[in-house]
Amino acid sequence: MIVAVRDTVLFPGTVFPVAIGREASVLAAQQALRQERPIGILMQRDVDKDEPGAVDMHRTGTIANILRYINAADGGHHLVVQGLQRFRVTEFVREKPILAARVQALDEPKVEGTEIEARTLALRQQAMEALQLLPQVPQPLIAAVQSTAEPGALADLVAAYLELSRDERQEVLETIDIGARIDKVARYLAKRIEVMRLSQEIGKRTKASLDERQREAILREQMASIQRELGEGEGRAQEVAELTRAIEAAKLPGEVDELARKELRRYERMPEGATEAGMVRTYLDWLIDLPWAEPEARPIDIAHAREVLDEDHFGLDKIKQRIIEFLAVRKLAPHGKAPILCFVGPPGVGKTSLGQSIARAMGRPFSHVSLGGVHDEAEIRGHRRTYIGAMPGNIIQALRKVKARDCVMMLDEIDKMGRGVQGDPSAAMLEVLDPEQNVAFRDNYLGVPFDLSRVVFLTTANMLDTIPGPLRDRMEIIQLAGYTENEKFEIARRYLVRRQLEANGLKAEQVELSDELLRRIIRDYTREAGVRNLEREIGRVLRHAAVRIAEVSATTLSLGPGDLDAILGPTRFENEAAMRTSTPGVATGLAWTPVGGDILFIEATNFPGKGSLILTGQLGDVMRESVQAAFSIVKHRAKELGIDEERLGKIDIHVHVPAGATPKDGPSAGVAMYTALVSLLTHRAVRSDTAMTGEISLRGLVLPVGGIKEKIIAADAAGLKRVMLPARNRRDYDDIPAEVRERLQFIWLERVEDAIAAALEPAEAAPRAAASG
Repeated sequence: MIVAVRDTVLFPGTVFPVAIGREASVLAAQQALRQERPIGILMQRDVDKDEPGAVDMHRTGTIANILRYINAADGGHHLVVQGLQRFRVTEFVREKPILAARVQALDEPKVEGTEIEARTLALRQQAMEALQLLPQVPQPLIAAVQSTAEPGALADLVAAYLELSRDERQEVLETIDIGARIDKVARYLAKRIEVMRLSQEIGKRTKASLDERQREAILREQMASIQRELGEGEGRAQEVAELTRAIEAAKLPGEVDELARKELRRYERMPEGATEAGMVRTYLDWLIDLPWAEPEARPIDIAHAREVLDEDHFGLDKIKQRIIEFLAVRKLAPHGKAPILCFVGPPGVGKTSLGQSIARAMGRPFSHVSLGGVHDEAEIRGHRRTYIGAMPGNIIQALRKVKARDCVMMLDEIDKMGRGVQGDPSAAMLEVLDPEQNVAFRDNYLGVPFDLSRVVFLTTANMLDTIPGPLRDRMEIIQLAGYTENEKFEIARRYLVRRQLEANGLKAEQVELSDELLRRIIRDYTREAGVRNLEREIGRVLRHAAVRIAEVSATTLSLGPGDLDAILGPTRFENEAAMRTSTPGVATGLAWTPVGGDILFIEATNFPGKGSLILTGQLGDVMRESVQAAFSIVKHRAKELGIDEERLGKIDIHVHVPAGATPKDGPSAGVAMYTALVSLLTHRAVRSDTAMTGEISLRGLVLPVGGIKEKIIAADAAGLKRVMLPARNRRDYDDIPAEVRERLQFIWLERVEDAIAAALEPAEAAPRAAASG
């Protein structure tokens, strides 16, 4: 009777449990028990075959005695069998209801000799080595391996208890020759030993790693328990989990991501009340909140940009054209190194609003950073984290606030940065504004490079003199001059009135401001290059209107120029040029100031003395030298000018520039100084409608000066009709607004003689003044 098994190979001399479930196998085992006969254990070729037939069985198996038959509680059947002898099937005689076959018992060959002994000894040593690699090996098995003397029995024992595949065991069972059987088992065993050795090494490494993790987990749990006992650590795990998710979502670069995770591990291990824990948490928040990801491409519509610039600003045609060129280059080369524009001009002319318009035209967020009064390098580069209360610099702070790496950043008042004991912030700005360096800008607080190359930097300044040369060299200067009266009127009518109506809660149909009212505010109540004071005065007028509408519940209110005296008070500015130049010795000069152009009166008088020159009006060294140069030319050319040379030695001349509380300096008042002195000494008044500017040399040459556009606008605003300019300043003529050019007469000066001929009234028409001295 044959009991078919799926994957069990029974060897002679071994005891094994066998599970049976198929009806044929159960019947065969029960019949063998009743007849007290052995059974044949035979393995089927295909383990998936549920009802194997004769063709599905191997031909070599083991004759076995049933030592025990067990009926399990779950309905299964189990045998404990002992292998007795190999057999080979000669013929299957029956398949149903049980499998039966005629078999031939295979006796174990008798072998002797030193070669077999040597192979047996090697196999025993090999088996012992394999047993040492197994975990929890039963001692009886070790004893059995050591005590088994028969070579064939040892090979069967090793093949039965060491982990070999079913096919390898069947192959050993079918090998009758003792030498070949020992060699085969030794070969299989060597392979298993190598696998077990590698597996053991891997297991040791894995265990060591697991032990370290377990140790860390235990320590963390202990720390958490201690913190809970102390009332600390509430929500720490949740907080760390949220930070982990935030770090993953921030898409940090490799180096920054590694640093952030390292700091997070430090933070997780720190007690919640530790001072450094708060510092680390703040640092992680900064890293997470910065815009590290590569920004999406934003298309630039040039036509839309023109509309935005025209909508936001009146005039400034050349400035707008340069901005359009700038945007066109950015459109064609988005990643190119575009120039950094620096808008230079007096306050209130729209420098900052130009930056906002550029941002709107480019479709990018706008960020504003004020640099006025910054005197610490850390304001730009940030403080190192070793200091309590350390923070990043203004650049990184602005980027965090705007949350865009490709924003338009306006660096306002760059000319007003100072230098202190904490370093030079303008030197730090060199890296920020240099396209070659700002690709890896390193803020001291962050400690990692941040790419600023996608930021569009714009700067503003009132004057260039205080900007260091290397920093100025990194920027393209765009000059913005003051506005003319007509430009101020258009700006007020189009923008300022609307803005102040909204600010004061009024609607356009409730208040009507006449054009003449706006022009009178510009002419009589403001004198500036920009329009800030003009907007304030318009706001005062509209607030007065708001009070009247709120008190009397009026629906509409119309205001004209006659209402201004009651609202704004008496006229603050008047045209005093004619009054101030009505006597000899008074000339009208043109000056440039950081807030735009202005007219400057040069007054000279004489009295008995010793030929001295007295200068007052808080004049700087350069302006003092201009007066002395002018006086030297007058004395040198006294005869040509009709001046009594002997009289010059008997009088003192006093030159004064009014507004004495205001410091004044520069060479451009030289022509006015010379004209005032000649006017005084020849008793010929300077024309009241004429202003002048220009530097003079001892040879009598008139040299070019700067700020021509601002000075001309100031002359026009003061009601003058004629201006005298150095001939070498003709290159600045095109920069003067066309409407101003139409109202003024320009006289170009090569030498001081040209100035005297054009500025002084004829001798016969000049009023006689009492001569002094």
